[in-house]
Amino acid sequence: MILPVLGIDIAKLKFNVCLINSEDKLKHKVFPNTPDGFTQLVAWLAKQNVVHVHACMEATGAYGEALALFLHSASHTVSVVNPAAIKSFAGSRLSRTKTDRVDAELIARFGLAQAPPAWTPLPAEVRELQALVRRLESLIEMRVMEQNRLSSGIPVDLVRQSVEEHLTYLNTEIKRTEELVNNHINSHPTLKQQSELLDSIPGIAQTTAALLLSEMTDIKQYKSARQVAAYTGLVPRERQSGSSVRGRTRLSKIGNARLRRALYFPAITALRCSPFFQAWAKGLQERGKCKMSIICAVMRKLVHVAYGVLKNGKPFDPAWAKSA
Repeated sequence: MILPVLGIDIAKLKFNVCLINSEDKLKHKVFPNTPDGFTQLVAWLAKQNVVHVHACMEATGAYGEALALFLHSASHTVSVVNPAAIKSFAGSRLSRTKTDRVDAELIARFGLAQAPPAWTPLPAEVRELQALVRRLESLIEMRVMEQNRLSSGIPVDLVRQSVEEHLTYLNTEIKRTEELVNNHINSHPTLKQQSELLDSIPGIAQTTAALLLSEMTDIKQYKSARQVAAYTGLVPRERQSGSSVRGRTRLSKIGNARLRRALYFPAITALRCSPFFQAWAKGLQERGKCKMSIICAVMRKLVHVAYGVLKNGKPFDPAWAKSA
């Protein structure tokens, strides 16, 4: 049985929907992006004689998360799709117009043609961990900006005092948020066990372990370590065509940028302190790889090893990590 498809274009204050029913007829509607708007959407679907729908939306972060959770809890099938896939689909249809109404129909057409897999929300404890870790990341970014302002020299005393006070506040909040992250992990046995497994990997400490647990989501959804590496954007992308195009192989960078940023310094630490990674990187160096290529390769290796320890439930072991 083919379900009616509902394309949803999410914005901060509202969302446009386009319903394609079994007769391939289109119905458009706009709702406020609020809990009351979600209830209005369900009532509108009932008026269209739709009991169960396959809702398709772009992954737009916080704007669409509440609606996705609401529809999932209402027993509807929900797909949260990478915006790049929708953009490519629009290009394949030579779409020239971009409005909220047109985008909602485009997303509905994509859902009908591609039948994207159903989305499953993260467990509540992982969603909370993700929110805490991302808040900590934002606080650290703000502290770096204020430190840069202070180091550049501020001639006005009142402004300099304001920046110093803000830095004091940020340092306090960062310390408090770090404690909240640690307490949250320690209060959930599964997260605590997974954190300890990740902490056994050279170069990965508690902070990076918390970010990996929050951003890699459910490890069971991945069938291989390569899928996790693809999710982080750490797989190579070749550029070759015919006899004239011979581009350099680079990282795809199509994936979770937070994970890539978080793995950079652990990769450097692993290269500096771990005999296992030093020996593994030596082989790459002998094959003529440059320093940055080796660091990126170690980042990808860390992802493979992290997948291995979480999947098997065993701490890092150099013996089996060679084949990870």
